[in-house]
Amino acid sequence: MTSSGGSPATTPIGSRAEAEGFVAMVCFKHGPPRLYGVELEWTVHHADDPHRPLDAGRLSKALGLHAPATLVRGSPQLPLSRGALVTVEPGGQVEISVPASESISRLIDDTAADAAELTALLLDADLVLGDHGLDPFRTPRRILTVPRYAAMEHAFQRLGPHGPRMMCSSAGLQICLDAGEADQTALRWRALHDLGPALVGLFANSRRRAGADTGWASARTEATFGTCAPFTEPPPLDGDPAAAWARMAMEAPVLCLRRGDTWDAPTGLTFGAWADGQLPGDRPTYDDLEYHLSTLFPPVRPRGYLEVRYLDTQPGDGWIAPTLLLTALMSAPMDQVLAAAEPAAGRWFPAAREGLEDKLVLQAARDVVDLGTEVLDRTGADPGLIAAVATRLQRIVLDTQGRRAS
Repeated sequence: MTSSGGSPATTPIGSRAEAEGFVAMVCFKHGPPRLYGVELEWTVHHADDPHRPLDAGRLSKALGLHAPATLVRGSPQLPLSRGALVTVEPGGQVEISVPASESISRLIDDTAADAAELTALLLDADLVLGDHGLDPFRTPRRILTVPRYAAMEHAFQRLGPHGPRMMCSSAGLQICLDAGEADQTALRWRALHDLGPALVGLFANSRRRAGADTGWASARTEATFGTCAPFTEPPPLDGDPAAAWARMAMEAPVLCLRRGDTWDAPTGLTFGAWADGQLPGDRPTYDDLEYHLSTLFPPVRPRGYLEVRYLDTQPGDGWIAPTLLLTALMSAPMDQVLAAAEPAAGRWFPAAREGLEDKLVLQAARDVVDLGTEVLDRTGADPGLIAAVATRLQRIVLDTQGRRAS
């Protein structure tokens, strides 16, 4: 087995500096923006009563041979018809991700087809997909019993209530884009973050949690940011993003120490300290490092490409609008994108609390939608779909402006 950076995965890492160099090298791949991806995640509910706890047996029966091994040991995890693998999160949320594509139209068609297939599988078991970024009906409850999630839950519970909510009750829409050429990467990285508050406000739909009004437009964002701050919050954007990400990865706590049957890590152990020998006789390997990177949950996660993680899941086909919008924006001149996003840049918490009711978030959302709809045709999507998405985006802004004026 060989790691993605070319180093033998089982080779021990000699120092923090060595680990940092590896992270900076593998997490930001450079080249012309070419591939697009999307991952859809939903909470799952009983059709007759969304408040009922989800049963792992019912979910595994519904997914059949598509179930992941984390839910059904030994499952072949067959892909859906268009190639998406079904994965299951700790609380029973389901997620699909079709293979990345050079064509936005093909990506949308394939994702829509596999989402419809998943919906049908669940409905046969009287289960339905949720419509919100956070479970509005039930308290968090972990149904997967694998060591990874037991260790993460144990680590997060020490930090407060948000970790279990993020793990077991949240559902997000993730959009994946190439990092771009080396001279573009820093600007694309900044643009994805500066756009974040406006897009969080535009698509926030997770106000309720376990039957109560949280007072947050996106309580999913509140839960995610609060899970393991500052490592789940937006990072500083000054300097080289690859070097900054590598430093952050070294300073983040180790959540899973994959040794034996129980993966609980010592409290306070960071990966940098582990790489520098804090655990005598136990040096991390490159495989341990790549696993550690999979346990980091920032708003945008570099994985060789850039995985945008800050959007609430959307009901029905609502995921298409933010996917087309963000893809189109990242094809526009970056100075125009940054100017449109600028009024709300950095206003993550006001966006999550107030949504478009925050004046500056609304201003940025309006400017972002105006720019985005001008360049939607750059996605190559069907003209009819582009027109429908443009109308949908403009309606969100207009409806908010109308409420504020009344």
